[in-house]
Amino acid sequence: MVEIVKILFISLFIITLTAFSGCTDKTTEQAGQGKIYIVGTEPYFPPFEYADENNSNKIVGFDVDLINAIAADQGFRVQWKDLEFDALIPALQSGQIDIIASGMTITDEHEKVVDFTEPYINAGLALAVAADNEEIKSIDDLKGKVAAVQQGSTGSQAAEKLKAEGKIGNIIYLAHVNDIILNIQNGRADFMINDLPVTNAYISKHPGVIKIVDDKLQSESYGFAVKSGNNELLNMLNTGLENVKQDGTYDEIMAKYF
Repeated sequence: MVEIVKILFISLFIITLTAFSGCTDKTTEQAGQGKIYIVGTEPYFPPFEYADENNSNKIVGFDVDLINAIAADQGFRVQWKDLEFDALIPALQSGQIDIIASGMTITDEHEKVVDFTEPYINAGLALAVAADNEEIKSIDDLKGKVAAVQQGSTGSQAAEKLKAEGKIGNIIYLAHVNDIILNIQNGRADFMINDLPVTNAYISKHPGVIKIVDDKLQSESYGFAVKSGNNELLNMLNTGLENVKQDGTYDEIMAKYF
């Protein structure tokens, strides 16, 4: 009788272990489907990246849709991380994130510390003022005027160049585009230099607040960035970008946001 009980117990144990092992294998297989890359972004830059109006914890935008499309094409998954713009490159270098997707301009300075994909959109800078400002009509009217710019952006670099040339007054550095526009509205700043597509998107959504008086101060292109030397990920992003351009997905995303 004891032997029968032992046999039954061992059989039950084997069946249980087999069932448990089956579940473990299935879970592992599901978790391993597609490597996860952490994508850093500063989600206050519409229409490229911004918080969903219906869910502030969800990041949406042109860059988000494009990276997600590339990820689907290349068989990896992404996890988004909200960071200040000037913290993105340090986070990439330290390994906190794997990809920067945040309307980052491809510049010689940036290329010294990160590797960029092929450009995914061409843009430029715009000079904008309060909608009721009749004093500033072009870049020639900025003598002694105060600029509001985003810290670490090409707009801030353009303002710094103008200041060094004696063409403008002081510069106020801010974290987000909304903060820049608030400073224009309350009179702390006279003008802003910001990316043209973003400025146009704001004007379209909030007419009568600011206006562009000089656009395309300089030509520039955006790229997704990876850590210097990460050729595997860079090649995946470039291949995926080319594929979504070829199959029409890129054009669909462009039409959605522009």
